[in-house]
Amino acid sequence: MTSQEIAIYREIQKNTEMAMKAIDTISDKVYDDALAMQLSRQTLKYSEIHNAASRQLVDGKAEYYRSGALEDAVLRTGLRYNTLLNTSTGHIAELMIKSSTNGILEMEKALRHNENAGEKSTSLARQLIEFEEKNVARLKQYL
Repeated sequence: MTSQEIAIYREIQKNTEMAMKAIDTISDKVYDDALAMQLSRQTLKYSEIHNAASRQLVDGKAEYYRSGALEDAVLRTGLRYNTLLNTSTGHIAELMIKSSTNGILEMEKALRHNENAGEKSTSLARQLIEFEEKNVARLKQYL
């Protein structure tokens, strides 16, 4: 496994892990059943993609991504702060749209910086980007 493939898989892990933590952090503030169901479905798909990237890294005997405590704290604190006074469905959808959009940008950057990554890693990264784009489209209805 090349270093560029490893970089792509690690970015996939980071992206999906952050998304799952974000959903977990705000899920207790979601009062709209349809949005809650949407976020649950997203978590399942993020988990599938995360596990696929993890399997590839394990098979390639490469070290996988581990988030730091500070990074987790910043994410959770930011989301809690942003939902402190406003837990409306529209506001939560907006936060999740911003999160997905950021995930798309980070994956696109990773793909551009690792142009020679293999087909498997690039394909999984593209799958994640497509999923994030669909999430944004689905979440717009809650604005």
